[in-house]
Amino acid sequence: QVRLVESGGGLGQPGGSLRLSCAASGSIWRIGVMDWNRQAQGNDKELVAQITSDGATTYADAVKGRFAISRDNAKTTIYLQMDSLKPEDTAVYSCAADLKTSSYSTYQTYWGQGTQVTVSS
Repeated sequence: QVRLVESGGGLGQPGGSLRLSCAASGSIWRIGVMDWNRQAQGNDKELVAQITSDGATTYADAVKGRFAISRDNAKTTIYLQMDSLKPEDTAVYSCAADLKTSSYSTYQTYWGQGTQVTVSS
């Protein structure tokens, strides 16, 4: 069984910072791409930032220059450093990971339950 658990959400001030974490655990043989997504109330889920197993990163235009995704050396935990927060960053943030549970399985996408981020003064 695979689990992805997010932490670090909460209330942030406009212009302030928050840091999210997502830890993957369980029957993991190999993890590939991991990413952060968000869904604001009434909107579709959108990709915020992505990091490959080699450390290559991509960002949504709305967060470029403000957010930074990183990964630990074990490659099972990712972080999202969110700076210069804006009210429009308010959303439920979820992490996802493409991973294999054995050498003969295919990559499948697993999701965390999400953590609420609210940016308000």
